[in-house]
Amino acid sequence: MNTIKLLRNLAKRFPKSLADHGDHVGLMTGRLKDDTKRVLLCLDFDEIVYEKILQMKEKPDLILTHHPFIYGTKYHVFKYCEFKRIVCEKIDALNIPVYSMHTNFDKGVGGMNDALAEALELQDIKPLDTCYMCRGGRLKEPMKIHDFALYATRKLNLEYSHLIHGGKDVIKTVAILGGAGSYKYKNAMDEGYDIFITGDTPHHIRRDVLAQHYNYLDVAHEVEKIFIPQMKKILLSIDPSLEVIEVDHEDLPELIQ
Repeated sequence: MNTIKLLRNLAKRFPKSLADHGDHVGLMTGRLKDDTKRVLLCLDFDEIVYEKILQMKEKPDLILTHHPFIYGTKYHVFKYCEFKRIVCEKIDALNIPVYSMHTNFDKGVGGMNDALAEALELQDIKPLDTCYMCRGGRLKEPMKIHDFALYATRKLNLEYSHLIHGGKDVIKTVAILGGAGSYKYKNAMDEGYDIFITGDTPHHIRRDVLAQHYNYLDVAHEVEKIFIPQMKKILLSIDPSLEVIEVDHEDLPELIQ
């Protein structure tokens, strides 16, 4: 498929204008090829993915990531991240461009947070009124909070999560935000959702949640790996002939008990 046409199709769904102010989305490095037959998907492009590409008989024409490979100018990033400069030079030498879709994918219809809400099998999924990136919905049947925490952890394909139980004992409605969105718990709470789910939660947020008698499920940032199957589905809906290579190489930190 013509590469520009492919990216324009993606841009219609997830325009750069949706991205947060200051976010870095789009072409990270390399030159786009005229045509794209093989797309490699990963949450983050790094040395591990590069080594996997070296082993491939047929290399991808495009690497599509969720997290920006270069978050800022190359000069600024490479000044402090020598390892990133090295892997960038290596992938440039293979003539494979890296393209990233971050908060525009998080916010867009059918993107990250819709996929997470659908994974929980929520009903009546919609953006929160006060936070377009978040998604909210209701469970098919009410669940006791600890049962829900286990259910959500399994449905989101995680090995563990951290429950902060300061509110209702029975969960009927849920709000979720992939990645690091702890500061948005107030939006979910104020809009009447029984529990909020996100990741990378600092200590002071956990204390605030308890002080306000609310419920919160802290999940690993790696929950965003759902980007890979969701984007594959989107790409194949645009062009079923595309070969989509999935690289899921990010394990959760080891849990020591």
